[in-house]
Amino acid sequence: MSTQDDLSQFLMSRRAKLDLEQTGLPDFGGRRRVPGLRREEVALLAGMSVEYYKRLERGNAKGVSEAVVDGVSRALQLDDAEHAHLNELIRSANTGTRPYRRRPARSLRTNPVLQQTLDAMSTVPVFVQNGRLDAVAANRLGKALFPEMFSDSPQPVNAARFVFLDPKAQLFYPDWESNARQIVALLRVEAGRSPYDRKLSDLVGELSTRSDFFRKLWGAHDVREHRTGVKSIHHPIVGDLDLNYIGLELATDKSLHMLVFSAQPGSPSHDGLQLLANWANTHTVEPATVSPSASDIDTRK
Repeated sequence: MSTQDDLSQFLMSRRAKLDLEQTGLPDFGGRRRVPGLRREEVALLAGMSVEYYKRLERGNAKGVSEAVVDGVSRALQLDDAEHAHLNELIRSANTGTRPYRRRPARSLRTNPVLQQTLDAMSTVPVFVQNGRLDAVAANRLGKALFPEMFSDSPQPVNAARFVFLDPKAQLFYPDWESNARQIVALLRVEAGRSPYDRKLSDLVGELSTRSDFFRKLWGAHDVREHRTGVKSIHHPIVGDLDLNYIGLELATDKSLHMLVFSAQPGSPSHDGLQLLANWANTHTVEPATVSPSASDIDTRK
């Protein structure tokens, strides 16, 4: 799909999510052939001509100003992640803009200071990932928190492949569907930022081919940012854990994202995390060397 198509599909998907009641526009009746607002109604709310908005929704982003983006975002009631995504799509779709390529994430071997820093954070699980959700680096407790992903997954370790292609993920995450939706929304953000990333395109193609559920979620064009939240997991060694996480962009390399997990002091999850830390001090999670065969993959979703 071209960058113009991505822009078009994103705008149409956001328009379909709104109705007249949400926007405060009067309902004069009449049959609506498709769900959501009409283009004319979005144009009215955005303060622009109908023809201008139609041109934008067709993927023609040439000369689009910041004021236009703000107007469309306001009309479609976009959140911060969606607003940022729209900006990236417009930048990419604008034929006057040179293709933008983010600097590839550094490997662990070329950044020993990063690993040294992660290792010093010994009381909390930490790992660093790039926009494709490849695990670039992790401390010992971070690997122990996700043992199947780090030990049983083909290289590079990738959170999206684990969630959609490894049947153990559906046991590891009690709310597997919510995690799956989050994964796709994060990849959608990265696709907007790096539309010419061949490895990302290959990943999306692989997941779309092997998972019907991924393909369905990808077509929804939902986006979100990975800032903070709660991650619930069923750990194979210490049982159920409810962990708070915070996502931090690395100032030294903005293509990388650090995820830090912690538990509420005094909670069962805190005790479980301490137990896991003790286990991790005497065990090593080794990466897999053989990719799983197609017959090992649960394709029910």
